[in-house]
Amino acid sequence: MQEEALKILEKYWGFRQFRPQQLEVIESILDARDTLTLFPTGGGKSICFQVPALIREGICIVVSPLISLMEDQVNSLKQKNIKAMAITGGISYSDLDRNLDNCIFGNFKFLYLSPERLQQDIVQERLKQMNINLIAVDEAHCISQWGHDFRPAYRNISNLRSLLPEVPIAAFTATATKEVVKDICDQLTLENPVIYQKSFARSNLQYEVIKTEDKYFRLTQILNKDSAIIYVRSRNATQEIAQFLNKQGITAAAYHGGLKKEDKSEKFEQWLTNKVSVMVATTAFGMGIDKPDVRTVIHIDLPESLESYFQEAGRAGRDGKPAKAIILTNASDIPVLKNQFLNNLASLEDVKLLYRKLNAYFRIAFGEGENTVHDFNFSDFCHHYHFNSHKAYNALQLLDRCSVLRLSQNYQKKTEIQILLSGNHLDNYLDENPRYAHLLRTILRNYGGVFENLISISLAAIIEKSGLSESECIKIFEELNAKEIIEFNLSKHDASIIFLVPREDDSTINPVAAFINEYNRTKKNKITAVLDFVQNDKVCKQVQILKYFGEKDPPPCGKCSVCNRKDDELNRDDMNEIYLKVLRILKNGPRDSREIIAQMEYKEKDVLKILSLLCEKEILDRTPNNKYQISNK
Repeated sequence: MQEEALKILEKYWGFRQFRPQQLEVIESILDARDTLTLFPTGGGKSICFQVPALIREGICIVVSPLISLMEDQVNSLKQKNIKAMAITGGISYSDLDRNLDNCIFGNFKFLYLSPERLQQDIVQERLKQMNINLIAVDEAHCISQWGHDFRPAYRNISNLRSLLPEVPIAAFTATATKEVVKDICDQLTLENPVIYQKSFARSNLQYEVIKTEDKYFRLTQILNKDSAIIYVRSRNATQEIAQFLNKQGITAAAYHGGLKKEDKSEKFEQWLTNKVSVMVATTAFGMGIDKPDVRTVIHIDLPESLESYFQEAGRAGRDGKPAKAIILTNASDIPVLKNQFLNNLASLEDVKLLYRKLNAYFRIAFGEGENTVHDFNFSDFCHHYHFNSHKAYNALQLLDRCSVLRLSQNYQKKTEIQILLSGNHLDNYLDENPRYAHLLRTILRNYGGVFENLISISLAAIIEKSGLSESECIKIFEELNAKEIIEFNLSKHDASIIFLVPREDDSTINPVAAFINEYNRTKKNKITAVLDFVQNDKVCKQVQILKYFGEKDPPPCGKCSVCNRKDDELNRDDMNEIYLKVLRILKNGPRDSREIIAQMEYKEKDVLKILSLLCEKEILDRTPNNKYQISNK
């Protein structure tokens, strides 16, 4: 068995030996045992199910959460002359029918499906006709309600157990706590699973948390021509930072969900071939991307969980060479994180209220509504009942997770906007037409790429942030569209809702109250863990991460921002040295803090501390444009 696996490995991948633990996983799968594998990002998880699937007769079903992830793996297999197919969205019923037939009769070895696709009757019926040798579940943490990327549709995977009771299941993830591991096994109904877990320690990765008031300036100090990823939370930030870096002579591209597919492909290819060194992206970027030479991953915004941070940071240094994972932070990040993820959590009472209003909105009587489908204008609903759109959306997601209803976002009917004037011309136009200024500037603050492409917007979020009513917003957009200032496509219904149970108000929600409360508790704990990680300057950063994932007594890494930190207190010699250097710099004229720090080998916070002391003692003062100069007093 081992000899056959090594032959497959060398034939298709060109390697003569497996990485640590890969062979053990492969042997477990070949023994038809249910298996859960926890390897860190870059640990070689896909080979663990692809090799045994090639050894056995039949086809392997791979359940994967992202279209890009499926397409990347299918393309890679095809390049090796291995027959593989991904059935993604946007295909007709006849094409789906034909593709499934090809998998039955066409000697395909791999069929990649999304968990949503498993809900279709035709898919389930054809799977029963296939000679399936393995069910591989990628990104398995998505099935756990306590996982950081929980997707309700992942619960459909367990249906495969009843459809195909004799087929072993192999689940894979890069990030899971003990609680999530147990939940994965329960939700997938794994039978006596064998669990393989590598240490999450990355010996070549240096974790740094850098406190800075000027994140953009710090980027210019960190980045060079090496490949890097910068993670941000908003589309607008991807554009702003990419533009800033390009002006500094650092090649950068912006990548976010609002870009057209061809634009994404072009930018990704430029980054992959190192024509562009830095990809500035929202956190959806990177899943399944195996670019080995990424030297630096930087988080401008605090991550929402240590699981997502570990996964994103792990995209650096996949070639085994030294790499850095850096968080840039300051005091203002903490309230932003809490406001975005904690203040908008939907409490049990919030969920009950929203459920009652939802039934009133659709005029559903008590005891009725089960299995009814309704077009849903989320923006109109929030405006009608004066709901905070973020909290309302979270409440709907909870109702979906609890199988009270099914929320389906209609991706074919998005409200879209593109500004047709250039930046300077737009400023002039808004100066002359101030009636439109507030709404368009709200768009500009919240969405990147709005000058380059038609981008999807949340009308509910725009209404909330602008303070205008839905009718006022739409009227302004339509006027600007008629004047060819913008292109505007309005969706009357941006989602649909299926009520899965009859309306009983509190009696419907009370049975799932424990889940809602526990879900909110878990979310709060994840945010607390992130804040502890960022603020703890006493314990090695890698040790903090490994203990979070349940590893006992890990040794310090010796190179993170804690392990490398010198004594916080400046000694008198250092203070004098900084003082003298500052005076030498300012003899040539006023300088701002950036310019002074750039000429120092001391830490930013230490230089700022000395500048502050010198101003207090009136040795320095500040110019009207906020530069430091030697005082004349």
